[in-house]
Amino acid sequence: MTRRAFERLVERALESLPADFKPYLENVEVLVRDRPDPRSLAEMDIPEEETLFGLYQGTPLTAREGSAEPQMPDQILIFQEPIEEACAGRAEIEREVRRTVIHEVAHFFGIDEDRLLELGWD
Repeated sequence: MTRRAFERLVERALESLPADFKPYLENVEVLVRDRPDPRSLAEMDIPEEETLFGLYQGTPLTAREGSAEPQMPDQILIFQEPIEEACAGRAEIEREVRRTVIHEVAHFFGIDEDRLLELGWD
């Protein structure tokens, strides 16, 4: 899949979020990258045989204090190659992109892995 076609899937996933969420995401940069860098995987203790589909980098809304200081934009990274490698066909890629985008947006809102599991978003 071309990068542009993959980026459109990410854009559609973001557009599918409830309208109430969108104002909070104005300072969040969503980027597509080929794959996670080895340093990030090592820092997160992810074994070599595993990978990430997405990564949230920043301070979750629930952890922010009432500071008026400007913050650097948070980032959500979506990794194209691991998603394509794990999926069989475009429809499955589209489902995984949407799932991954929602998962990383949830981290931005302060929802951790345990809570995502409880909610059925493993």
